Amino acid sequence: MNIVLIHYAAPPVVGGVEAVMGRQARLMADAGHHVCVIGGRGAQTDARVEFVSIPEVDSRNPEVLELKAELDAGRVPVKFEPLALRLASRLAEETEGADWIIAHNVCSLNKNLALTAALHRISRERAHPRLVLWHHDLAWTTHRYRSELHEGYPWDLLRRDWPWAEQVVVSGQRQEELCSLLDVPPSRVNVIPNGIEVGEFLKLEAETQGLMQRFQLRLAAPLMLLPVRITPRKNIELALQVLAALHLDLPGARLLVTGPLGPHNPANTEYFERLRTLRKRLELDEQAIFLAEAVDHAIPDAVIADLYKLADLLFLPSREEGFGIPIIEAGLAGLPVFCSDIPALRELGRSDVHFFAPDADPTRLAGQIAAALAKNTSYGLRKRVLADFTWQGIYENRIMPLLEKD
Repeated sequence: MNIVLIHYAAPPVVGGVEAVMGRQARLMADAGHHVCVIGGRGAQTDARVEFVSIPEVDSRNPEVLELKAELDAGRVPVKFEPLALRLASRLAEETEGADWIIAHNVCSLNKNLALTAALHRISRERAHPRLVLWHHDLAWTTHRYRSELHEGYPWDLLRRDWPWAEQVVVSGQRQEELCSLLDVPPSRVNVIPNGIEVGEFLKLEAETQGLMQRFQLRLAAPLMLLPVRITPRKNIELALQVLAALHLDLPGARLLVTGPLGPHNPANTEYFERLRTLRKRLELDEQAIFLAEAVDHAIPDAVIADLYKLADLLFLPSREEGFGIPIIEAGLAGLPVFCSDIPALRELGRSDVHFFAPDADPTRLAGQIAAALAKNTSYGLRKRVLADFTWQGIYENRIMPLLEKD
């Protein structure tokens, strides 16, 4: 698929819309599409994404600013149509052969109405490329722009439906505003929010991001972290039983055991086999993840630190410990801690963790975990962000289906 994105400016220019457009361009390139960005300012920031500079697309172009001063006063200058025609000709040339044009804010703000008119002209005259009008802001519904808007052409281009184009807004509020402005039903306006890139924001290692993708850790709810070696004193069987009980009410629950087999006792191999048998009996093959099965090397400390960033709670059911490093790591990471009530862990956790007996009833313990998470508003927001507001999820669930419409 050949996709062209248009905005007044493009990365590396710093701005909210510029950042969103740059992220979308990279996601589309990741998916194998040919992507071109058109802007008045900017540069090529990704080898896979072409950048085309058209100076008159820029909202700060001197000619555009001169025209805008007249337009803001309610006068359509004689130079307006010639600029719109020039822009239409150049856009038609640069988008020849494209499947989609995605215009960000160009048809919702009055920053460059000649560009708006040019896009209206070429999209009305051609069946292809298809057009997406992506609205972050709406001039006609924003008080600070009202003095610059007037009746008639070209201002009305910003408040009339272009029935051949797909309409996209970034929130439910913008959907309500646009539907009212254009007098169209909500079904006419797609809501596609902005997102966050988890790996970049949390500064995750490449290996962590690979594990996150491989095991769909983004969708785990909750993700229970058990950063221990596989040895009987770690009481990992209780973790599996708790996961099974938790999974009945929280089907997104996952358990992540990070360590390899303990290196000093041959019996650990037999213990691991018992754990895998129990996992199978509990039907948790997808939900209980042993990294010892997934990698053939020691997990680096940096990756373990990353997993604390991704986890929702530390679960530590050990029967015996001399210290308990995971508790202090979880404390620094801000994770809720559920751990066995043994002397070393009580000394560390004091009243700041949730204690349970090493032989606790799994169902009751699962209920305590679920209740604690339900009261934790940070957990609820975190899970919604990971489910609904990651760029990868937004692209797969919202942008790609839009571009694949018949």
